[in-house]
Amino acid sequence: MNGHQIPYNDIETVFLDAGNTLLSMDYEWIKNELGGIGLQCEVGELKRAEAAARPVLSSELQRLKSTEDKRTSIFYMGSMLKNLSATSEMPEKDLDEIIARLLRDLQSPGWARRFWSNLIPGAHDALDILKNKGLQLLVVSNSNGSIEGIMSDLGVRDYFDKIVDSHHVGFEKPDYRLFRHALDISDAEPEHTLHVGDLYHVDVKGAWSAGVHALLLDPYGDWKDVDCERTPDVLSFARMMEEV
Repeated sequence: MNGHQIPYNDIETVFLDAGNTLLSMDYEWIKNELGGIGLQCEVGELKRAEAAARPVLSSELQRLKSTEDKRTSIFYMGSMLKNLSATSEMPEKDLDEIIARLLRDLQSPGWARRFWSNLIPGAHDALDILKNKGLQLLVVSNSNGSIEGIMSDLGVRDYFDKIVDSHHVGFEKPDYRLFRHALDISDAEPEHTLHVGDLYHVDVKGAWSAGVHALLLDPYGDWKDVDCERTPDVLSFARMMEEV
């Protein structure tokens, strides 16, 4: 066991990341966009390609700095497409054109609410379990100011005591100040708080920097050399908490 073992019995507050933790990309839309230019793939392939891109993105974020920067979105989408059989062998120029097509509305108002518009299967059940367990729940996410609206649109806003959106706070994960803000507004003790997210550099390292425990989501076992605890998805985490 690594040196960051989580004391699940002592957890009273859970911070949850949004993208790839509670929300997924609109994979059906991506599939249809690719199909429109003659590239065939299935939603399951897209999900697998996205998960495999996470460790690459996490490492690169030490250079890119912000998850909300346009360069990061381009890098992330490119890493995902390089893991997809329909696009993995494409020349960079052609790949760039596809990325531009998929991200053409990136800077437009409401883009995030359209693109990150789906609740991950099992997330609703997970929230039920965690809330019934008596845990205080917060969303702690890097975003562009849209997370609270997305949670409301999806009918899950009431599960959360607070929504912490980096756009409104002024700090992004992994900056410890975002986590400290979440602790302050929830009156949570860091030693009794667990953050659950999908990127090691952003979620795990950021939580640890604020004294908060961290759990990494790893649906396919892509994170080979990380020194933290992992679980496939938020529902598996919730079921584990249900038993402690």
